[in-house]
Amino acid sequence: MFVIIGIVVVIGAILGGYLMEHGNLKVLIQPAELVIIGGAAMGTVLIANPLHILKQIVGGVMGVFKGSKYGKPQYMENLKMLFELFSRARKEGLMALETDSDNPEQSPVFSKYPKFLKDHHALPFVCDTIRMAAGGGIEPFDVDQMIEADMEVHHHDAGQPVAALSTMADSLPGLGIVAAVLGVVITMGALGGPPEEIGHKVAAALVGTFLGILLCYGFIGPIAANMAKATEEEHAYYHVMRIVIVSFIKGSPPSIAVEYGRRAIPGNVRPSFQELEKYIKGGGDAAPAK
Repeated sequence: MFVIIGIVVVIGAILGGYLMEHGNLKVLIQPAELVIIGGAAMGTVLIANPLHILKQIVGGVMGVFKGSKYGKPQYMENLKMLFELFSRARKEGLMALETDSDNPEQSPVFSKYPKFLKDHHALPFVCDTIRMAAGGGIEPFDVDQMIEADMEVHHHDAGQPVAALSTMADSLPGLGIVAAVLGVVITMGALGGPPEEIGHKVAAALVGTFLGILLCYGFIGPIAANMAKATEEEHAYYHVMRIVIVSFIKGSPPSIAVEYGRRAIPGNVRPSFQELEKYIKGGGDAAPAK
């Protein structure tokens, strides 16, 4: 919602100020300039990035308009799931969780959380770690190092579409100059014609520079920055799971392990101790609203 509001504010402020100075909106409508700038920008992205990153860029841009999924309800539901999982391990032994990690869809714990089952990275992140810990012969420090390596790889992969989109944003002012230069070339070819025609062509050339700068700093750059924040939120989410899992493997009771995780949650979405305790022990199936 705030992304859409921000876009409306950017467009409204620019067009509003332009009209206050009695500008002619028809002059700004230059499809050819937009084709040059937009098409060239898309081409640079295609040249610089493989297919899987292009798909991630599309998914990341769509995610910007959907908003973050890592809010307080997501964290509370995830902590409750881990509490139930480790409470079972506390009663039946860590080896009992091998069946949960091997067949999470049939797990009495994981099956209660369909959203987590659909997360194609978080699910193996937890299951593979539990599988290694349940197998024995590995120290908690080594488990922690293994999780950290997984997180670093995932964070690097998540940052690639952000870097690609940021590079595209940085190229837009230059591509706007390219469009402006082409407009000047066309203008030079029209010298000797009516002054009105020459003025129109000069204005069209300057619109190219305007569009390149506007797209960079008004739209594509902020979207890339929003995507970067989303990757940091995702990294924080996995960090919380890492804290809980490692704490339990080190010997902490499930309640203490979950408390370690709660304190690692970013402050703007962190539930209070009483709030989380009431939710975990209350037996609710759905996380509370924000």
